[in-house]
Amino acid sequence: MSDRTRIRLLNALKAAGPQTAAELAEELNVTSVAVRQHLDGLLEAELVEFEDLKGSVGRPKRVWSLSAKGHGQFPDNHAGLVSGLLSGVTDIYGPDGLEKLIAHREDQSRKLYSEVLGQEQELRGKVAALADLRSKEGYMAEVQRDGDAFLLIENHCSICAAATACQVFCRSELNLFQSILGDGVHVERQEHLLSGGRRCVYRIAAEGS
Repeated sequence: MSDRTRIRLLNALKAAGPQTAAELAEELNVTSVAVRQHLDGLLEAELVEFEDLKGSVGRPKRVWSLSAKGHGQFPDNHAGLVSGLLSGVTDIYGPDGLEKLIAHREDQSRKLYSEVLGQEQELRGKVAALADLRSKEGYMAEVQRDGDAFLLIENHCSICAAATACQVFCRSELNLFQSILGDGVHVERQEHLLSGGRRCVYRIAAEGS
């Protein structure tokens, strides 16, 4: 199996979730036979798993998804180190010290994001610029329309270990998005990775939409 095809398959499953071989083949523009061969290789490497789902007619549909090991192929910003550092900050400086650390990180991100988003006039451009920034930070972000609103979808959490250890990070990021998009814009988290979701999804809309 070529490394390029392997990476594309893993990325497709990470970004869009469980899919059939036919759906993957269409997305990657390769044959279903080729995809099945590659999936067999990934299964042997324990990077994917499958479930046969019964439909109302015909034979069961085989749906593929990433295994825990497969999810582990994506960056987590040195999970163990980050968790240990956060624990150390709390032990030494107390909860207030950790809050100050997270606030400092939020402030740094706000300055960077505001500078980039300030170059865009329309909400659509601002959300697209935000998604680009987040993708560069490892979040595999994308934007979809939702009527008059936009969905900012983050298919991977590059600070998952830190956020798991301290969910104030998640609250901080929601506050960050709201502040940089400004007055007249409402940001709502609709899916949350740490609350059992497959990804984090934010609905961003002008007030009243």
